[in-house]
Amino acid sequence: MSSYAAELRRKEIGVRKVLGSSVPGLVVLLSKDFTRLVMLAFVLAVPLAYFAVDRWLAKFEQHAEIGLWIFVVAGVATLLIALLSVSYQAVRAAAADPVNSLRYE
Repeated sequence: MSSYAAELRRKEIGVRKVLGSSVPGLVVLLSKDFTRLVMLAFVLAVPLAYFAVDRWLAKFEQHAEIGLWIFVVAGVATLLIALLSVSYQAVRAAAADPVNSLRYE
């Protein structure tokens, strides 16, 4: 999904590079949307998952209490994986020669 988004914004990235934008600035620009989506998914999924797992564990005679730290660790890991994959695609798109993306304009 991140490579598709970078491909869609290829010409925009080329124009921004020609106008003097830096590679870190472009990485932040492309990563911001995905970070928001991952955070929104985390905020929506944690309460649902917590209540579902809590109800499921309550059915057992000897059940373990689930801590919120598990969800925090999972959220941080998910955010890191998303940022790594998006950053890789963003750096690749930002490091490309802007002449190739703007050639046919």
